[in-house]
Amino acid sequence: MRILKVISLLLDYPEAAVQAARDELNQAIAAAREVSPAQRQALQALLERVAGQPLLDVQEAWTELFERGRYLSLLLFEHVHGESRDRGQAMVDLMAQYEAAGFAIGVKELPDYIPLYLEFLASREDLEAREGLADVQHLLALLAARLAERESDYAACLQALLQIAGCEPETATAGIEPGQPDHSLEALDRDWQEEEVTFLNGDSQGACGTSRAPGKPREEQAVPVHWVGFNDNAVSAGKA
Repeated sequence: MRILKVISLLLDYPEAAVQAARDELNQAIAAAREVSPAQRQALQALLERVAGQPLLDVQEAWTELFERGRYLSLLLFEHVHGESRDRGQAMVDLMAQYEAAGFAIGVKELPDYIPLYLEFLASREDLEAREGLADVQHLLALLAARLAERESDYAACLQALLQIAGCEPETATAGIEPGQPDHSLEALDRDWQEEEVTFLNGDSQGACGTSRAPGKPREEQAVPVHWVGFNDNAVSAGKA
């Protein structure tokens, strides 16, 4: 499902590759019939902002939004298990699912990172992809509500995912209390001084995965599998 590839790229840390592929991504969104015309327009508006502003500016805005604690973390299990031992087992189970499908990550990004999970689902049959989204529908709805509360155009990504899963965004987010983020220094200290999570080969990451500074060269960081390029063969790069 190509639209999942597009949403994965839009939701991930902004890179020059997305800005360079603006026209191709815009065409892919326009051709996507898995989402409504209104959702396509919202995704195109987000793309125009990400691709039309200076890269450092959009990188800084992304970091400020998604990496200031757990409130809008793009790690699925942050919102379910926090730093409990159950989170580690959930990640092992998800990694086993990737491996069983022949989807080789080959990066240090945690397996529950939403753009990476979308990359995996994009490589599956449509029915399986929809079921994968439905499995985490409540988490997508929570993030959609929180982003909408902030009037962030990134809400379009989560709302589109809910629609693909077979649930209208308005219905999925109805009654959800977004909650209030705590940006005090004490709260930030608690978020970033948690016990490290060790995964498989011993690679450990902070509570919110890899933190990135705006403009930091990608070579100094783990490169997600979905940055191979946006074309018909890109999804297959995630497979062994």
